[in-house]
This record gives sequence, C-alpha cells and structure tokens, in this order.
Amino acid sequence: MRPTSLAVSLIALAISITSATTASAAPQYGDFGVDTAGMDKSVKPGDDFFSYGNGAWVKKTQIPADRAGWGSFQILDDLSRARTRAIIEAAAKGGNSGDADARRVGTYYSTFMDEAAIEAKGIAAIKPELDRIAAISTRADLARALGSDERVAVPGPFYVGVEQDPKNPERYMVGMGQSGLGMPDRDYYLVDTPKFVETRTKYLAHIAAMFRLAGMTDADARAKAVYDLEKAIAQAHWTQVENRDPIKTYNLRSPAALAAEAPGLDWPVFFAAAGVGNQTRFDVAQPSAFTGTAKLVADRPLAVWKDYLALRTLKARADELPKAFVAENFAFDGTVLSGQPDQRARWKRGVDAVNDAMGEAVGQLYVAKYFTPDAKAKIDALVHNLLSSMGERIDQVSWMSPATKVEARAKLATFNPKIGYPTKWRDYSKLKVVAGDAVGNATRADAFEYDRNLAKLGGPLDRTEWGMTPMTINAYYNPPMNEIVFPAAILQPPFFDPDADSAVNYGAIGVVIGHEISHGFDDQGRQYDAKGALRDWWTSADATAFTARANKLIAQYDAYEPLPGTHIKGALTLGENIADLAGLRIAYEAYQLSLHGKPAPVIDGLTGDQRFFLGYAQVWRGKRRDAAVLSQLTSNPHSPEKERVFEVRNFGPWYDAFDVKPGDKLYLKPDDRVRIW
Repeated sequence: MRPTSLAVSLIALAISITSATTASAAPQYGDFGVDTAGMDKSVKPGDDFFSYGNGAWVKKTQIPADRAGWGSFQILDDLSRARTRAIIEAAAKGGNSGDADARRVGTYYSTFMDEAAIEAKGIAAIKPELDRIAAISTRADLARALGSDERVAVPGPFYVGVEQDPKNPERYMVGMGQSGLGMPDRDYYLVDTPKFVETRTKYLAHIAAMFRLAGMTDADARAKAVYDLEKAIAQAHWTQVENRDPIKTYNLRSPAALAAEAPGLDWPVFFAAAGVGNQTRFDVAQPSAFTGTAKLVADRPLAVWKDYLALRTLKARADELPKAFVAENFAFDGTVLSGQPDQRARWKRGVDAVNDAMGEAVGQLYVAKYFTPDAKAKIDALVHNLLSSMGERIDQVSWMSPATKVEARAKLATFNPKIGYPTKWRDYSKLKVVAGDAVGNATRADAFEYDRNLAKLGGPLDRTEWGMTPMTINAYYNPPMNEIVFPAAILQPPFFDPDADSAVNYGAIGVVIGHEISHGFDDQGRQYDAKGALRDWWTSADATAFTARANKLIAQYDAYEPLPGTHIKGALTLGENIADLAGLRIAYEAYQLSLHGKPAPVIDGLTGDQRFFLGYAQVWRGKRRDAAVLSQLTSNPHSPEKERVFEVRNFGPWYDAFDVKPGDKLYLKPDDRVRIW
C-alpha cells in the first residue's frame, strides 16, 4: 500500500538508524562515526569538499604496493577477503569435512596454493589447449575453437551469454556482444595520446614475452601480427558511450540473418561449439562490430588467429601456470594498466579464485559467521523506507506529468530488494574439483558456470539469482529484474555503523541505498518499465525535460579533469552521477524526517547536516594511481571518488550547512545546480 505521507513511511527508518546518543558502544570511526583526524580543516568546504573531508587521510596514506587504489571500499574488501580466507583455509585443512561443498572449496584453494606442484608441471598443464589451437587447419576449425573457448571463459572477439530478453524479461535468450581486446578499451589502440602510445608499446612487448614463455619461435613478429589484429578489432568496436544505450544495443537476429549481415565466420559451427546451436534468436549488441570482426576472421591469416587464441588462453590461465607466467601477466595487467607495483599475495589471489569458482558455497559459510539476523533486519528496514522516500520524490518533481508519475510509481512498487544473501544457494554438486590440477579446476569451474547459465534457456525466470557474492563490497540495480541488491559485507563501517551518529549513517549507507534505488530512474534504468521490459513509458515532454537536466550534469562532469589532459566523460558516467545526486536528496530528506521536527544535536562543533555530508564524503575516501585513473576515465561508468563527492555542489542544503558563497570554487548559482529527482 502506498504510504499516505513521507513522514509516516519513514518512521521505521528513523528507528533503524541508531543515534550515537543512544548507542551502547563506541563507533569504529572517531567519536560519532567520522574520522575527523582524516579531515583537512585548512581547506574551505566550498573550494574542495573532498579534501575538506578526507585531505589529511589522503596526505598521510600510502596506497599499498599490491593495490591500484586504496580507500573505504578497498579497506573493507581486504577485511572481507581475510575473513573469507579463514573460512576457506578451515575447509582446506579438513574442517567441515562432511560437507561436499566445503571439500570442493578446500581442494580448489589448496591446489591453487601449491606453487611447487604448479612449477613442476610447467607448461605441460596448458599444453593440451595449445596443441588444440596448433591443430587448427581450416576456418571451420577456427570457428569451432572460438565457440568452444566461450564455454571456458577464454575471451574471443565475440561474447556469448544468457540474458533476459530486454523486451520480454520473463524469458531468457542468448545475448552476444563485442569482446576480444587485451587492453581495457578501444581508445588504448586508437587514441594517440603519449600515455596510450606508451602503453601500446609495452603491450606489444608483453605479447612477445608471453609467446616466448610458451616456447613459441619468432615471438616479436608474431606478437606484432596479433597486436595488429586486435587493433583492427578495436576499430570495429562501439564506444563505451554507445554501449550504454539499451535501445541501440537491442538487436534481434536469427542465425541466418547474422550470417548474412556478418559473413566471414562459420556461424553454425561457432554456435554449435558454444552450446547454442539450437537457438533461433540472438540479441546482438553491436551489429556493425560483428560485421567488421567477422570479416577479419575471413581475411586475416589463420596463423595469426591461432596465435591470438594462444595469447588469450595463456592470459586466461596465467595464475594457474608457473611463476614466470604469473609475473609477466601481472607486469602488464597490474603494473602497466593499473600502476600497481607489487602483485597481491598468493593467498589473496587464491581467495579470489575460489570466490569466482564457488562464490555461493563460500558465501553460505561467510553469512553464517558474519551476517546476523539483526543486521539483515536493519538493512531491510532501511531499503524499504528509502523506497518510500523515492516515491515521494517522484510525486514532488515539477517537470514530470501525472501520467508518467503513475507509471513511475508502478515501477517503484514492483522493486525487489535482495538483502545480504540469496534465499536459494547454488548447487555445485556437478562441479569436479581435482587435487593437483589447478588449470583443470579453473577450466572446469568456468565451464560449469557457463553450462549453468545455458540450462536456463527455455526455462522459467529465476528471480532468486544473485550477481554478486555475500562477501562483495558493492551493490547493484538490475533493470530487467527491477531489483536492488545489497550483499552482506557492505553493511559495515564506514557505510553503516549501528554505534555511529544517525546523521552519518544517513549520509553513508542511506545515500548508497538511495543511489541504487534511483538507478531505476537514471538515463538507462528509466527506459525499463514496471515489469523490467525495455519500453518507452514516458511522455515526450517528460523525456525532453529529463534529458535537458541530464545534459546539464553531463556538461558539469565533462569539465572535470582528474588527470592533466584527460577529462571525465560526462555521458559515460551519467547514470552513476544521476544516482549519486538522487541518493543524496533521498537520504537527506529521510534524515530530516527522522528528527521529528526537533533540532539535531551539535557534536564536536558539527551540526547534524554537516555530519550527514561528512558521512557521504567519508564513503568516497580514496586515492588511485594515475594509470588506474586513466583506465577508469577511459572505460568505467563511475566518476573518480573526488568528483563523486563534488556532487554536493548541486544540493542546496550543503551550501547552507557549510556557508558556501559565491567565489568558492565549487559554488554554482542556484539556476546552474542540477536537480532531477
């Protein structure tokens, strides 16, 4: 039932986020939930609110050598990984020996960690795959290899997977998209900035080094041919901004139509090898990229394609190969692309490998130990009531017509919150894990996951499925499912601390929840209706009004220059920026209502509103290496942490809280502030 007023709907929220004045223990950060020692009070809030909230921390904090960046998310990620390690190592030592999944987890991990055995096997572990590639003698063989590689997560030029039909989300279908590059994005191959040119030179050397480690002769010339092939693939690729358009990337094709549109690849052979030969419809995300790349399959020498496949296979299994492969792969992927000096310890990579292979088997053990029913109840209440807050936002916006508001309200009413962990755990009984076979375990785990997804074709929609493990420090919104998902591990300080001041919790986890809710109404999410179907349910006037506001936000973020000469792509990051802005407003209004008309207490000289915004700034506390920032700016839909904090400049209460005036660097005239929800 729709609440009669926001005040009524948020009573539970006011109770759920505990105030420091009634807390029974000290918060983890500072006296009230904010690490005030990490602030830089010499900076005017109106000049640089990120540095005001986090500047001292940034100055004194060194990014760990095994990290491309460090901050709130990474600190919790390390904690989650350490906890998961203890669970996995207990399984590896025989704990929970009667549990088949625990045995699989333990065997997988201990095999991955046995570097001596991996070293002793040498290249022999991957030789059957390299021999299979070497035996390719026809274009049909090549198509078969490209298709079969999809089943074991060796990325080729086309991605194949199972998705909900965007226009009929109650059924599954096969989705396909462009893929196949060894660097993060087409820009790395095609844009001639000094940094990209330098990276290309290092990538070419990396390909040759991988070939030499595999015993391949004439490595430099063969590496150049593979690089040239990848560059040609990149030239056919769509841009990241184009890929954000759900209408343009929805293109139904029959096998015959795709073969006619993209000649050069033996599509029937490819589909059969990929396990989808019986399917009659495919959603092809970037048709012109398929046309261009299929032509390369026909035109480029077979020997070059074989070397391309060898490189993709070596890189996909590098962590399960001898140390020389591990080091060389990290030297490029880690150090060159992310600026990371040292590789993470083997145990950390082992935990990640197990989580990738059997994440829900580990997650079930994790939740039992670290996620209490009380914690789940608190986040349940937060999500429920912030959904109500979003409803009030929809009702109050002046630019949306009543007809569209009815549809928006209907969509909000069908949101499905998933909190903490799945209600149905995955069955890993068919996954074969063999002691001493690290490469085989990784290959079988990838094939198991691929086949698990294929089995959904033709069946009913599974609304219980999760796209993240409970140990993940993140959250997401899924448009076709119309669901918001919050894994257990994110409900920790600085995101949520039951012993912190309520204002800080609203500014932190409250904004995160509001952010995910509002993704249903950002530039992408708004194109899906209450049933999760890709359908235009907006009046043309409402769509025009929304776009005008969104374009102001694009222009605002286009102007930010996190690296000299490299700006944020406002169109690429638009969805996340809209969600940050909406999340701030939703959570702030919820906080105000939680006060029940009474003034917030002043704590350490800070008002309630000031603590709210500092809670928000603290969530985005972080710093990254320049190479990692470049990669993010090129291909990631999220803005860097600092510029995410700058979202406050669009929000009037922040100006009042910190007395921001004309002349301050972040000041915007009221008419220039973006307000969407």
